[in-house]
Amino acid sequence: MTRLPKWFTAVLEGFAPLFSARIWPQVQLLVVGALLSPGKRTVTAALRVLGLADDPRFGTFHRLLNRARWSSLQASRVLLGLLLMALVPSGPLVLGLDDTIERRTGAKISAKGIYRDPVRSSHGHFVKASGLRWLSLMLLTPIPWAQRVWALPFLTALVPSQRYHEERGHRHKTLTDWARQMLRVVQRWCPGRPLIVVADGAYASIAWLHDLQQGQPITVITRLRLDAALYDPASERGAGQMGRPRLKGNRLPTLASLLQDPETRWERVQVGCWYGENRREVEIVSRTAVWYHTGLPPLPVRWVLIRDPKGRCSTQALLCTDLLQTPIQILEHFVQRWQLEVTLKRFEHTWAWKHSGSGLIWPLPEQPQRCWGCSLASP
Repeated sequence: MTRLPKWFTAVLEGFAPLFSARIWPQVQLLVVGALLSPGKRTVTAALRVLGLADDPRFGTFHRLLNRARWSSLQASRVLLGLLLMALVPSGPLVLGLDDTIERRTGAKISAKGIYRDPVRSSHGHFVKASGLRWLSLMLLTPIPWAQRVWALPFLTALVPSQRYHEERGHRHKTLTDWARQMLRVVQRWCPGRPLIVVADGAYASIAWLHDLQQGQPITVITRLRLDAALYDPASERGAGQMGRPRLKGNRLPTLASLLQDPETRWERVQVGCWYGENRREVEIVSRTAVWYHTGLPPLPVRWVLIRDPKGRCSTQALLCTDLLQTPIQILEHFVQRWQLEVTLKRFEHTWAWKHSGSGLIWPLPEQPQRCWGCSLASP
């Protein structure tokens, strides 16, 4: 058995209680092999780079992933604890939430579905892709020696297709259902730590955002439609007033109309670390409002309308469920989302360790995906 350096085994020591003493040495070798593999991170590649291609116990490393019993969810918890201890010992946690498609084919891959291909699709061209959808939660934190923010994945969930659930008689869980469950799990793991979640426009759902504000609220920053229905807060009930209380006040102008209004007062600000650039100058306008749709609960938000004074990027809008966040803070948090796409691109060929019954795995199988930040970053 190949001997590993003591400093490296000390780093992995926190994961040892999750595995039996019999398979723990194989786990350490697979981790090292995955880190050193220059191409696809498969079991074969991991053993070959360690010089174990002719090991007679070759099959035991495969059985570690498809037969051995260990909790990938608990491994995610240990990994998050190590990341927080080293990088974010105190203060709020900024998390990135994103989904990606692993293009897989085959009759035995039952959880695959047909989804919109985020890489080849555009605003006017829709392309479908067959594969597995994964939802990843990443820690966005500055790395001192890299002098930039990195997105560090620590928890990933497989989101099966609706047909997969219907064939088995299970209740179908949507992408936002999985996202809500993952965020509440992390909230239980980190009691007392405020969570700030950065996501794309797919999670701009009133019902989902309202659910995350119940109990211990989770701040969410995401994209907002320019034609969203925004209202003033509902006025207080007068003495002796009868009937149901109002949910909203008067209708406000849409963000698209504010964009065309010459009386809109724009504020020019500098934003650091703008999608690979050091700083970028943009114009913003921000207010608070109530986002409401018939049949859904009212959602108080702070919206930020962003315009590029040089005209290189299209105008976009953001929302934040925390009304106390400043527009600069909201914008600086959201531009960190670009690191999610960098991480997905870097680990395009990363292999999945294990898919447990809970649908949670560690680490993450990533594929490249286009994000809204690309439209802001590119001229």
